[in-house]
Amino acid sequence: MLGAKSGQALLLANSRGIVVARGKADRLGSFIFSEVTPASGYTVRAATSTSRPFKVLGINSNPPATFFKAKKLNVGLNYVAVRDGIEIAMTVRLPVGKKLSDGPFPTIVEYSGYQVAAPHDLLSSLGKNDPLAPAGSTSVGSLIAPLLDFAAVSVQMRGSGCSGGAFDLFGLPTTYDGYDAIETVAAQAWVKGHKVGMGGISFSGITQLFTAGTQPPHLAAISPMSVTDDLYAATAFPGGIKNTGFALSWVKERMSDAAPAPEGGQPWARALVNAGDKNCIANQKLRLQTRDVVKVFDDNPFRTPSEFDQRSPGAWMSKIKVPTFLVGQFQDEQTGAHFVESLNQLAGNPNVWISLQNGVHVDSLGPSTVVRWVEFLNLFVADRIPKVSPTVLALSDQLYALIAGAPAAPVLQSRFAAMTNVAAAKAIFKRDPRVRLLMDNGAGPQGLGSIGATWELAYGAWPIREVKAKSYYLGAGGSLTSTRPVLSGSASYIADPGARPQQTLHGVGAGDDWKAQPRYDWQPLATGKGLGFTTKALVKDLIVAGSSAVELYLKSSAKDTDLQVTISEVRPDGKETYVQNGWLRASHRKLDLRRSTLLGPWPTNLKQDAAALPTGAFTLVRIPIFAFAHAFRAGSKLRVTVEAVGGDRAIWKFNTIDSGKTVNTVAFGGVRASRLVLAAIPTATAKGTPLPSATALRGEPSREYVTAKNGG
Repeated sequence: MLGAKSGQALLLANSRGIVVARGKADRLGSFIFSEVTPASGYTVRAATSTSRPFKVLGINSNPPATFFKAKKLNVGLNYVAVRDGIEIAMTVRLPVGKKLSDGPFPTIVEYSGYQVAAPHDLLSSLGKNDPLAPAGSTSVGSLIAPLLDFAAVSVQMRGSGCSGGAFDLFGLPTTYDGYDAIETVAAQAWVKGHKVGMGGISFSGITQLFTAGTQPPHLAAISPMSVTDDLYAATAFPGGIKNTGFALSWVKERMSDAAPAPEGGQPWARALVNAGDKNCIANQKLRLQTRDVVKVFDDNPFRTPSEFDQRSPGAWMSKIKVPTFLVGQFQDEQTGAHFVESLNQLAGNPNVWISLQNGVHVDSLGPSTVVRWVEFLNLFVADRIPKVSPTVLALSDQLYALIAGAPAAPVLQSRFAAMTNVAAAKAIFKRDPRVRLLMDNGAGPQGLGSIGATWELAYGAWPIREVKAKSYYLGAGGSLTSTRPVLSGSASYIADPGARPQQTLHGVGAGDDWKAQPRYDWQPLATGKGLGFTTKALVKDLIVAGSSAVELYLKSSAKDTDLQVTISEVRPDGKETYVQNGWLRASHRKLDLRRSTLLGPWPTNLKQDAAALPTGAFTLVRIPIFAFAHAFRAGSKLRVTVEAVGGDRAIWKFNTIDSGKTVNTVAFGGVRASRLVLAAIPTATAKGTPLPSATALRGEPSREYVTAKNGG
């Protein structure tokens, strides 16, 4: 509802005149009725007036092709009405040096809630305080795509920037705006073949999964990078424990971006409102109806399917039918590695290429993947032979230094550049492995922490079919062995989250984690505040790739406790390298047996399944460990630690229930054989590559190895 008086009572009536919802207009005269059953004939009553009848759309209410063909996009900023009448800001950028008459152009869409449709040029605005420049996080559409000879359309999510509507994180209107944006762009005369690809990293990578799941007819391909798959389990509540670090700060930033301009909102919206842009001004009217995502998280400490399911990208991935090129990092400091749990939803799509590597959020655009990405977009969107422009090749070092603050392996010309037959090139690309594991990212000759993998492994599916579950049993003296200890025993620790800094980059400026040598502060376990279990030196390489788990027989002095397990490599030089984490609030231990496997326990996180720990008795808890791919070299030792949450992640923090008073006891051996279960690939080796230097691997901090009090 728009145009009511501030504070006015509003009634929503169905086609039979029955009032089905009530509300009150905000100070801007607006109100949104949510969770309304799709149907025709609704009206809104305000005092003595009644609106004209209108229809509430359902998820299958896609407009006809004529709806999109009537819309014309010009170079620069455009305002386009989507199916429910809300205006979305879209900025058109042509390939560098081109004008519309040079078209048609192969075209990609970048769809985001960041400052993506701000109309100025990103490259010329670098180093300047330009409120009309797009955010650097949207550089795929605003900078990289035009340099690669693609037209790009930067689409601003509803409720942000100069787009209309109210922000509702990944709500259905936002998801179907993606459909409308694709079909609008594809209908333009200057778009080659009237088909569109999608590109982008992070926020504009996640939106691709939703949009492709709606199956727009003219979407040709997507290339999501650095994504998440589940709002609850992946980022907001890993293991059922609220993430008050990056996840919460990111949501608060989105809420701030959604505030009405010019008092708040994004810089470009404030600038254009102050400059008198009539569309941008009108599009602020619903901003006070922004859904409070922080409150949603506060009100839903357990998984509430109605809140989280349809807003999670993983729920849409099985519906993706177009060619997909996906890149992600196992140690991504922002989104984490849970995204791989949904990659099996792509199994029915024959044209999927997945690149996975150790590293941080920005590494999806690294030299190990960027040329394959260029090839993918050229072959499946542009229908042309892939060629990396000399400008990009020449500027690659500067771009990586600018974006990540790190040196990088050189960007090479495409393997197809000398070919002339597009069909032949596409056939070769289709023979590429479905899954590439890019190993030892950061260990290249460009310097410690430089961007780029030094070797790789190739497989035909994810999860990798060649994986075998390999068990290591916790034992006395902190031992970790491949055979179950006969004698039973136990070890205890105090669950004290204050014993170490909660974050390994605490007090460090944003973006430091992308640098070649971040200022990590990864501290050892404090004495008595955690347990360590370590193998003897490995006699041969151990390659692990996939999700893993720790099974603990746990007894606690409290009714509930938060558990963190950490996988690391203890090197022959006495250094210890972080590999991956897993978390679980013990009361969330009940598993969804339909989804759980030995390597992938899947807690339901449902309120009705929560249960306190029994007093004075051991209980089996299975802790999922986020996926990783790592080569534990012969001569190194494998270590697993059990401790209070926190201390191992760069910018995540946890709202833990532990306060340093709870004593947790872990049993091992005999009938209570606690164990680590790894996704090992028995046939794989490190191919003779040397053990990287201690601080080389991106996203994997190092520390001096200090034994825990129990000896491991």
